[in-house]
Amino acid sequence: MIPARKHRWFNAWFAAHARARIHGTFGAVLARGVDAARALAAEAPLLLVVNHCSWWDPLVVLHASQHLLGVDGHAMMDADNLRRLPFFALVGAFGVDLDLPSDGTAAIRYAARLLDRPGRAVWIFAQGRERPSDERPLGFRAGAAQIARVARRARVLPVALRYEFAGEERPRLYLAIGEPVAAPLGPGEAERGPGEAGPGPREPEAGRGARDTEAASAAQEVAVTAELDRIQRAIRKVAGAKDLPLDVDGFQYIHRAKPSVVGQAAERLLAHWTRPREPLTPRLPGGGRGDRS
Repeated sequence: MIPARKHRWFNAWFAAHARARIHGTFGAVLARGVDAARALAAEAPLLLVVNHCSWWDPLVVLHASQHLLGVDGHAMMDADNLRRLPFFALVGAFGVDLDLPSDGTAAIRYAARLLDRPGRAVWIFAQGRERPSDERPLGFRAGAAQIARVARRARVLPVALRYEFAGEERPRLYLAIGEPVAAPLGPGEAERGPGEAGPGPREPEAGRGARDTEAASAAQEVAVTAELDRIQRAIRKVAGAKDLPLDVDGFQYIHRAKPSVVGQAAERLLAHWTRPREPLTPRLPGGGRGDRS
């Protein structure tokens, strides 16, 4: 496992660079759930479980941590990619080889140690690789649920990302943060029913832990899928609209690019220069005119 080497000044600069790249590329950034997540981060560390669908995802996560949520963010990253792009370690990325069980165990413990106080956040791309945002099932790995089982103070939030081309020159970026997802029972904890004084006979710790982790991972996948479906419904509601309303199903503008004055002027000039000066008469093959009988 490769630990993060977060550097305060480099993180601030690179996050500003990420924001500039996002604002320069996307015509609109629409988000929901940001205010609630920011308030929750002041009370508890956040484990943010997110789908992975684009090259842009790490930059969006960095921008969200620094500028939208105001948290000390970290993210799990494939170890090979972190070796190729080591500067991501300076903004909080830690690397794990997903094919090495020992590496995964070390990364889970490392992430849990990061989630030790409010204002901290760890992002997990639970699919482990880029997949289309409309693919179902999402195919979550168990790592995020295993972290949640160890990091008992953390609140687990589902996050959905989608990049959408519509009736505009630039694509739109959608970010949806959902309600907290219940964490699995931690080691040594026993589930109690109403009125029970204590646990009854228990299955072995390893077997119960695996069962709880599997159920928690499934719940996280369902929650992220629900947020992706929410984005899809919002997109359908505004399909074909020339302009987006200010609020669609709770999505609000985080960024909205101003129309290009030069581009609009060029478009009007081209339309003027190419507009026919007189009504066109259709011509038949061979040079005949369509208005003659």
